[in-house]
Amino acid sequence: DDKETLKYFEEIRSEKISILNYDDEFNYSAINNFAVKQAKGKHILLLNNDTEVIDGEWLESMLEFSQQKEIGAVGALLYFSDDTIQHAGCAIGIGGVAGHFYKYSRMGEHHMNVSLDFPKIIHNVSAVTGACLMIKKDLYLEVGGLEEKGLKVAFNDIDFCLKVLIKGYRNIYTPFATMYHYESKSRGYDYEDLEKQLRAEKEVLFFLRKWDKFLKKGDPYYNANFTRVNEFGELNNS
Repeated sequence: DDKETLKYFEEIRSEKISILNYDDEFNYSAINNFAVKQAKGKHILLLNNDTEVIDGEWLESMLEFSQQKEIGAVGALLYFSDDTIQHAGCAIGIGGVAGHFYKYSRMGEHHMNVSLDFPKIIHNVSAVTGACLMIKKDLYLEVGGLEEKGLKVAFNDIDFCLKVLIKGYRNIYTPFATMYHYESKSRGYDYEDLEKQLRAEKEVLFFLRKWDKFLKKGDPYYNANFTRVNEFGELNNS
């Protein structure tokens, strides 16, 4: 309903750019599924509106992997506005569900107990955030897209990536696609509203029930010696 945004949409509308209207309740999964079905390209990019590009070649860097047959979802390196890491891949089991490994750390200065500087390296992950995610359209549709009923807002991207993973594809994180992500800038945070809190709790339960076996087995791309209590990569002392 922002007048400047609506005006901008009309200015960029063309043969190459389609503007789709979605007149319903906010449901991140349903909105993206709706758009993907009408997309004409071979590859899909999910990109939040609270992002700002840093690297001009970010799209090519993601496509480099997305076009490979064995690759599923491709994620990017995202920063907060203070240049700390917002996303460099997701680890299943952190915080009981999933978390962004390296979150709040600074590139090259984080206190990870690893021999390699992982945020700077292309590597396999179980999941990446939907704030910036590329995947083949055919594969997106093959796994049924994002979960619309059980995960309207949270963890639908993690659920989606796990569906891709168990199909035999590898999900990839690349630090050569970089941007700022002003997290929850548009919607706000769940803890700020009771209704959002209740919805978030239901989504957590849905995810835990669905992926119970995966959670118990452990993330194959997250070192079992690291804690699952937080996202800082500290050694597990238990």
